[in-house]
Amino acid sequence: MELTDEIRISAPRDVVYAALNDPDVLRECIPGCEELTQAAPDQLEAKVVLKIGPVKARFAGEVTLDTTNAPNGFSLSGEGKGGAAGFAKGGADVTLTEDGGETVLTYTAKVDIGGKIAQLGSRLIAGTAKKLSGKFFTKFGELVSEQSAA
Repeated sequence: MELTDEIRISAPRDVVYAALNDPDVLRECIPGCEELTQAAPDQLEAKVVLKIGPVKARFAGEVTLDTTNAPNGFSLSGEGKGGAAGFAKGGADVTLTEDGGETVLTYTAKVDIGGKIAQLGSRLIAGTAKKLSGKFFTKFGELVSEQSAA
């Protein structure tokens, strides 16, 4: 499954980039995030609880960041395991473009899932993934815009 979207954030690119690399900001924005820690400069560990249709699962996973394109963007890849519910793995490319005093954030994410959650049907899973990514980026945009204004 592939997700793409673009959002406009009322903050300069360097502020947006810094927020995308701040575990405290990410923890607040990720739906269902119980824990997010920085294991290494380019690696995060997370525990997230998600409900997809009738299946509720706690996922534990790792995310690796590739910041070679900073501050214009970065890539990330990760994998989460949800026990009997299954697993999710994938990655995303994020591009940050300055537009006046604002930043346009564009992303393309690819996700593969397996196990019990994969049996729920692609329409339900795609809808849930779009809803969760929408919640994340809406919250992220609001938080970074507020911090930038302050």
